[in-house]
Amino acid sequence: MKHIVIGTAGHVDHGKTSLTRALTGIDTDRLREEQKRGITIEIGFAELVLPNGQTASIVDVPGHEKLVGNMLVGASGMDVVLMVVAADEGVMPQTSEHLGVLTLLGVQRGIVVMTKCDMVEPEWLDAICEETREKLQDTFLAGAPMVCVSSHTGAGLDALKEEIVRLIDGTKEKNKNRPFRLPVDRVFTVDGFGTVVTGTLAEGEIRSGDEVMIYPYGERARVRGVQSHDRSAESVCAGMRAALNLAGLGKHGIARGCTIAKANSMTLTARVDVRIEMLRDSPFPLKSGTRAHFYHDTHELLCKVRLLDADVLEAGESGFAQLLFEKPFAAKSGDHFVLRFFSPVVTIGGGTLLDLEAPHHKRFDESAIESLRARESGGGELVLRALAGNEQLSHAELAKSCAMTENELAAAILPLIENGQLVQLGGGYLSRDSLEAFTRRAAELLAEYHTHYPLQYGMNLGEFRSKLFPKSRARFADDLIAHLAAEKILKTENAAVARYDFEPRYTTEAAASRARIAALYDEYGCQPENIADVGARLGGDTELVRQVMARMRTDGELVSLSPQLIVARAHYDRAKAALYEMFSKKEEIALSDFRDALGISRKFALAFLEHWDANGVTRRRDDNTRVLLKKEV
Repeated sequence: MKHIVIGTAGHVDHGKTSLTRALTGIDTDRLREEQKRGITIEIGFAELVLPNGQTASIVDVPGHEKLVGNMLVGASGMDVVLMVVAADEGVMPQTSEHLGVLTLLGVQRGIVVMTKCDMVEPEWLDAICEETREKLQDTFLAGAPMVCVSSHTGAGLDALKEEIVRLIDGTKEKNKNRPFRLPVDRVFTVDGFGTVVTGTLAEGEIRSGDEVMIYPYGERARVRGVQSHDRSAESVCAGMRAALNLAGLGKHGIARGCTIAKANSMTLTARVDVRIEMLRDSPFPLKSGTRAHFYHDTHELLCKVRLLDADVLEAGESGFAQLLFEKPFAAKSGDHFVLRFFSPVVTIGGGTLLDLEAPHHKRFDESAIESLRARESGGGELVLRALAGNEQLSHAELAKSCAMTENELAAAILPLIENGQLVQLGGGYLSRDSLEAFTRRAAELLAEYHTHYPLQYGMNLGEFRSKLFPKSRARFADDLIAHLAAEKILKTENAAVARYDFEPRYTTEAAASRARIAALYDEYGCQPENIADVGARLGGDTELVRQVMARMRTDGELVSLSPQLIVARAHYDRAKAALYEMFSKKEEIALSDFRDALGISRKFALAFLEHWDANGVTRRRDDNTRVLLKKEV
């Protein structure tokens, strides 16, 4: 079933509460002061059951000019509006202000309800209806259905309900797949149960037993019980009124203006980049540096407005701004807000939150303004901006960065992948520009390495990772290396990375050095000199000797017993064969046994045995004898 919140709006004493009572049978003026004075002070809520069985929540808001702040609390959750106009007065100041507020909050559908129709003559009613239609031109209610009713006699209520059914059928439902968020509009205590909070669930679904976070405090609590319109429920979802019984509240407690949300799903911020839309009938311009009242969800804060692309915004104008707050609040990119002048407190405009983690900008900084335009455009531009200068982001990370659900992101990235602007890489995504930059850098690194080390098969994989991706996650580095290998830009073999078309080759000079090294180590047998002494004995180009010896070790022509001792493969194999021969005759051997069998000094015998200990061939026991661990293959 679709869950929709219907709001009433309009001038004070135009019959919003009477209309709600006539439609639902519920008096939303629950406070003694409201009943005494005959006006709505606090927001009220009622469940509306429609002829087709569909249910909806009605939010009844105050109409008095001094209570617009309370009206904004109720308006923040509306999907559609019943714009109430009394037939005996017509459109009045708060009618226009409420209409402006709803426009700023993104409400786009509604019904114009002409109340008190039993109190005027038909000719007067026709004139007021025509005048109202004219005044609603150029608003989202232009062309909206208009229904004349009397809450006193019941005339027109059935027709209104039928229009509401049609309105709901064509209204997009709130997103149930996002992490849950409930802006708190009321807090009270129930004996035996503890703290209860109410609100309209803006998105997601909350279940009994869920752990929630209290923003802006960051404290956690548990949902002990859930109700919607005084009925217990296992869960409530986006678009439903909810009362949550919370357990485990921290020292800060909770109040109107807090937000109940899934842990880590909201952003706490005290500096936000926004798009401001000034009302066409704003009574004051907005100058850069002005303090203003900021309304978002159910809370009100003071902020300083720094205009980024203008010195002043006049009525009906629009521009980018950075809002600075004295204390942080919780929000999501794309949320709507309303601004009211500091003094006198009147509505002047509002808009959309674009960047919740905004850096400080200089005013008229074109790069910052261009970045905000991209954020505002959403979709593909927002995805590319989120990836600009970044490495690979997973689907979940990218969705969070763009303030999208994962399903919304999937739809946004599909055309980007098809036109090549985005590359799917392993478990995430990378912009084409970033991929090309990494590819160029990888080619440059390997070309430089092959120039200096032409005899090596390639750069050590760990070294390549650290130079190409000094701050990257290993997963990203491996995904990118695998991609570059698949594209035949590089190749990996034996923990080394090389350009795809590179093959190490011995030059004439290197081949001559290789022959002299092989002859020398053949002469050494199983008792070689230290590497430093070998280099001195060979003479010539010491760097060339070092590279040739490294290549010979890679090819297996030489074997390292230790960092300073190397033997020729033939002599190494001879020593190992002697070892296995000894173990074929006895289960353990001593160092002296191996030394005597090979006819070498104790120093070199120990070097061989310690090398095999380290490689899991033998194991030294406490009595310094060795046993065989790995049989000869």
